[in-house]
Amino acid sequence: MTEQIINAAVKMLEISEDEAGQRIDNYLLAKLKGVPKSLIYRIVRKGEVRVNKGRIKPEYKLQCGDVVRVPPVRVSEKTQAPVSSKLNKVASLEQQIIFEDDCLLVINKPSGIAVHGGSGLSFGVIEGLRALRPEARFLELVHRLDRDTSGILLVAKKRSALRHLHEQLRIKTVQKDYLALVRGQWQSHVKVVQAPLLKNELASGERIVKVSPEGKPSETRFSIEERYPTATLVKASPVTGRTHQIRVHTLHAGHPIALDDKYGDKDFDAEMRALGLNRLFLHAASIRFEHPKTGETLRLNAPLDEKMKAILKKLRETK
Repeated sequence: MTEQIINAAVKMLEISEDEAGQRIDNYLLAKLKGVPKSLIYRIVRKGEVRVNKGRIKPEYKLQCGDVVRVPPVRVSEKTQAPVSSKLNKVASLEQQIIFEDDCLLVINKPSGIAVHGGSGLSFGVIEGLRALRPEARFLELVHRLDRDTSGILLVAKKRSALRHLHEQLRIKTVQKDYLALVRGQWQSHVKVVQAPLLKNELASGERIVKVSPEGKPSETRFSIEERYPTATLVKASPVTGRTHQIRVHTLHAGHPIALDDKYGDKDFDAEMRALGLNRLFLHAASIRFEHPKTGETLRLNAPLDEKMKAILKKLRETK
């Protein structure tokens, strides 16, 4: 297996005012594109990355004027997707942009594309957007979506916008609504699921989440959108933002999401596959937040794709 040199020589980089406030691990991920997160943590832990000549932890927040030592980095080259395939993916992302100004870019992320190209993946939404907007000095994810979840994804085009939106997420003033197709008849009285979630990372790097008293407090609000004989379309509005939260909370309520490869039900999945469903039926349908520059309340909607709409149409016909 050949090696790819991402950073050929030691670099000393001074942090600008616009770059201040972010964690060193996130800064390095942006600077060393294509380097796995595990390698970033390793070079920080070993002291190969230094700030103002001193060792730091991955969660260290950079300050204006900090000088960062970035060492040479080599990574094993994995089999890359053909260039034409990547270009097609990048071009398709352009069609999915639903809002853009000088502060923000909002995309209706397709299912099956990771938000970033870590974890052995060479292509992610953020890499695609950077290829589409080579002139953009700053493009960073405001939040994340699971690879198989589709829908609204916010990307900041300015450090100030990222900080403002992160603060809104922290104080829970951002309203996010998802659509999920779940097994069986969701009970009308179940409007809120409050169940603490504990995240476990397996040796393979795979993350599994379960309800546990030792977990972090987690809350999702639910309402019924449409009923079918063997399934329910629900709107899920997470109050907290834990990994796999909606997927585990629907399972905890006794109604796993269709085609969830980690927390799903095989019989229900087989029934949905027979209708033509070939992906997790979880979609970030809308978001409401305060524009970081104008202060205006923005509400953005991302429509379901045609395949998902066709599944719902077939379910209606079974009534």
